[in-house]
Amino acid sequence: MSSISYQATGVPLELDADVVVVGSGAGGAAAAAHLVSQGLSVCVVEAGAWRPPESMPSDFYGAMRDLFDDWQSTLTLGPALWPVVQGRCVGGTTVINSAICVRTPEKIIASWGAEHGLDATYYARELEQHQDALETLLHIEEVTPEMGGRHNALAEQGARALDGHDHSMRRYTKGCEGRGRCMLGCSAGRKQSLDRAMLPSVLSAGSVIVDCAPVSRILFEGRRAVGVTGTFTHPLTRTKGIPFTVRARRAVIVAASATHTPALLLRSGLKGKALGHHFRSHPGAGVLGIYDEPVDLHQGATQGWASLAFRDAGYKLETLSLPLQMLAARLPGGGTTLVRRLGQSRHLNHLVLGLNARASGRVRAGPAERPIVSYKLGRDDLERLREGMHLLARIHVAAGARQILPGITGLPAVLPADRIGDILKVPLNPRRFLCILSHLFGGVTLGDDPSRSGADPHGRVWGTEGLVVACASAIPTTLGVNPQHTIMALARMRAQEIADNRDVRAVA
Repeated sequence: MSSISYQATGVPLELDADVVVVGSGAGGAAAAAHLVSQGLSVCVVEAGAWRPPESMPSDFYGAMRDLFDDWQSTLTLGPALWPVVQGRCVGGTTVINSAICVRTPEKIIASWGAEHGLDATYYARELEQHQDALETLLHIEEVTPEMGGRHNALAEQGARALDGHDHSMRRYTKGCEGRGRCMLGCSAGRKQSLDRAMLPSVLSAGSVIVDCAPVSRILFEGRRAVGVTGTFTHPLTRTKGIPFTVRARRAVIVAASATHTPALLLRSGLKGKALGHHFRSHPGAGVLGIYDEPVDLHQGATQGWASLAFRDAGYKLETLSLPLQMLAARLPGGGTTLVRRLGQSRHLNHLVLGLNARASGRVRAGPAERPIVSYKLGRDDLERLREGMHLLARIHVAAGARQILPGITGLPAVLPADRIGDILKVPLNPRRFLCILSHLFGGVTLGDDPSRSGADPHGRVWGTEGLVVACASAIPTTLGVNPQHTIMALARMRAQEIADNRDVRAVA
């Protein structure tokens, strides 16, 4: 079999396989590749299009059009409207992220046992085995100085001055050339996104990938999930094509993300008490520094430095180079002021934090098959966000920045190095902070209590048979680290359980 893409006219498409996998990102691709390695046939159904490296966009406008989920138009509903950043293409968000590899923290796995009823010993053992295998499969590389470039070196220099450098970043890359294009898709083909590293094995095993095919609902016979249905959609014009139906002989795996998975289950008529609840995130915020010497933000790995030294305080720190169009949107001012600041772009560096927020939100099914995400930070989270942004400014100054662009409403657009303490005086109003949500969790969380979780400890959706979740929606907590390694390992666990012929019925 092969890849099947947008079909404008003709008879409705009908396929069948042992397992249908909805979504081709970290969870879906990992589950599908592992299932075919165990001898099962798979059909992966993906809403977005397949983009080979030579077809990756050249700028951020093209990336939003071709790779991001509906132009990055999903916003949180709450006191602040913050964008939810996800991929919509074959390979999912792995195509547009920075390929950062971090193992699941032991303390997090222990909390899954103590607070959510999962077998922590089983999870620790299985996650370790699968993450070992993934690190070989995806060719983990440590970022070298040559690969990282000056903007990452400056971040490390500033962090070392504050005792905040604790490890060298590891990434899923093979000979990274340091082009700083991760958010645009890797046109050099060096990043081991799962469209390159896993999904070809699904095709070579004789299974099929259907792209440009958003799933509208899951099909049931009684309580048993037996397939999915939807309508082909053109990736650029959003013109509707022919309907499709894919039936599953053994199981349906939903791995459509922490926003789309709960929305799809709700659209399909499921009504679990916790379904769509317990959505969590690592809200991200950045601070720009202005340096006397050129930094050349776009030379070197997009994210080549990180620190977990402040994880107990609630945040992970990283570098992040921004495409020029995105950088222009991030700079304050307009007209000649903006042009002048863009003229300084070679002297800018960008540091970001991922806040390990305690806030919990909700996902609902919205119109036009879109998720609605309600989310807000409490006072404690906002205090830690503010403190983390002050820490980013301190790292900039320690690395030699002479001015800071805090990006916080109510502060001057540019702060001299001796006034960064003003960040700590900003009122705790979420509208003052420019955040994005990129590390997403929950919505169909694992647990032993149907009143508090969307799926049982093995990812089987409560009240159903043959329906398993295998993406970030199942993770019951935030992680405090980049989630891709955890998502892929959890998905392989679910795939192995199905391959072992374990019962796919939820207990309640």
